[in-house]
Amino acid sequence: MILYLYPSEKNLVSVNSNPPPTGRHMSHAKKLIVTANTPSANTSRMLDAVARGANIESIDLQVIAPDVLQPEDLISSNGLILGTTENLGYMAGTIKDIFDRCYYPCLEKTQGLPFAYYIRAGHDGTGTLRAITTITTGLKWRLVREPLICKGDFNESFINQCEELGLSMAASLDIGII
Repeated sequence: MILYLYPSEKNLVSVNSNPPPTGRHMSHAKKLIVTANTPSANTSRMLDAVARGANIESIDLQVIAPDVLQPEDLISSNGLILGTTENLGYMAGTIKDIFDRCYYPCLEKTQGLPFAYYIRAGHDGTGTLRAITTITTGLKWRLVREPLICKGDFNESFINQCEELGLSMAASLDIGII
């Protein structure tokens, strides 16, 4: 199941692309949250690619806008994928806002949370990488895949890389290796 909680032009959008799991399967579904800053059509495509890759039947996939994401969402999740643009050598303000709102409520409750992230970097992404590493180290989250840094001018290969990121995270949760 995939649940989108991103604002549309008029209101919040919720779309289920797979039927919800039922019976015994539902009680064992692992919850994966994907959130990303999407200021452009291309960054929206990258988010959609991550969600498409992570959309496997046994995972409760929730794609939640950064300004909608709450500490309770993270506390109840089994994994997280973050996406951010590089803004002035730092992460996007919407992603920083998640950390500002969720850091202390999550500090003792999400230690070991498996996560991965991608950066859409116009330059090299190193400042953004450093900032996310610092914050997630403090949270004691567990990085389960090398960060994906999509550098320079937009390239269509970024879409495939994002889809692979989503698939690897969801499949790893599904089979229990993370």
